[in-house]
Amino acid sequence: MYRCVLALTLAVSCLAAQAQTHRFFTPQTLRGELVVTQHPDALLNGKPARFAPGSRVKGENNLLVQPAGITGQKLVVHYTVENSGLIMDVWVLNAAELANKTWPTTRAEAATWQFNGGNQTWIKQ
Repeated sequence: MYRCVLALTLAVSCLAAQAQTHRFFTPQTLRGELVVTQHPDALLNGKPARFAPGSRVKGENNLLVQPAGITGQKLVVHYTVENSGLIMDVWVLNAAELANKTWPTTRAEAATWQFNGGNQTWIKQ
């Protein structure tokens, strides 16, 4: 019985570790530098930006983060924006995601590069 519990615990912890290092992003996800100044205001890539109502910020471990908790910090993130230009979803990058250096920072780059969703890589064309 003890071995079964130990094996199950190990399997769950391995899955949790993998989930924390390999999140999946869409082709609309861009990379940038985010500084929350005073929610809903922020600086995105050094330019003023605003969070959309209902926006979400997820930390390195994929748990929700309150924007007030990261105010003033300069973070490398993946993010999506609404058609209106407001920031919708933000993921603070973990070490594994930061290691994937090739990622578009603008919609124009994303439109000309090729995205492989299976291994979460971009190829410049």
